[in-house]
Amino acid sequence: MNGNKTNAYDVMQICLNGHCMTEHYYSKPYSRKEYCSKCAKKTIIQCPHCKNEIKGNYIVPESISIPSVVVPVICEYCGHPFPWNKEKKEIFNERKQNVDNISLINKICERFPLVVKQLQKRHENRPNFKIDDEYDVQDLFHSLLILFFNDIRVEEPIPSYAGSSKRADFLLKDEQIIIEIKKTRANLKNKQLGDQLIIDIANYKNHPDCKIIYCFVYAPDKYITNPQGLEKDLSKDENIEVIVKIVS
Repeated sequence: MNGNKTNAYDVMQICLNGHCMTEHYYSKPYSRKEYCSKCAKKTIIQCPHCKNEIKGNYIVPESISIPSVVVPVICEYCGHPFPWNKEKKEIFNERKQNVDNISLINKICERFPLVVKQLQKRHENRPNFKIDDEYDVQDLFHSLLILFFNDIRVEEPIPSYAGSSKRADFLLKDEQIIIEIKKTRANLKNKQLGDQLIIDIANYKNHPDCKIIYCFVYAPDKYITNPQGLEKDLSKDENIEVIVKIVS
């Protein structure tokens, strides 16, 4: 197609992830972008396979146009899928897998108090499995993670942040999820817990293998007065997905 778009289709400019930059590539050249402003991917106006331009907005006389052109998933000229068709499938599958992994961790957290309670009932009056401190919570949680995940890194080193270095309790290497474990106590209540987790989150999101930070707080002593509010406040981060689960 050429630059004269009277009584013809204009051309659509789309990034390789499927974000539409403009439906008026020729009639509104100021709307062109070489790279996507949403994901920074390169943009194209032609099918990479057959080199035909991608139809955009239909232009009629008196500058009247038909809006809302749908981003195509295959080329209408050669039938080949556009790059974003594959990309969207991969993104969808990755998100679905993340949801499945988080569902498993949620289940471990939600059932954790029941597991603790069950371990108090031992055969032949054997000593109970006690959860006295944070290390006990970590040990039991680790044994439950092994049921569902393979590569679990314990005490994973975190790159230095603001002059300090930390270690994450667990890194699920394949799933790229960092898990931080906390247990409330007399000197670790609402404010202290919130302050600690804010620092932990700021550190952990610098890890190259971290896409999700999951913070599990075991609070059997009822020191957290508003768990839902604390979960919501701590889960706000624009740069990484953060999940905070407080269970009593």
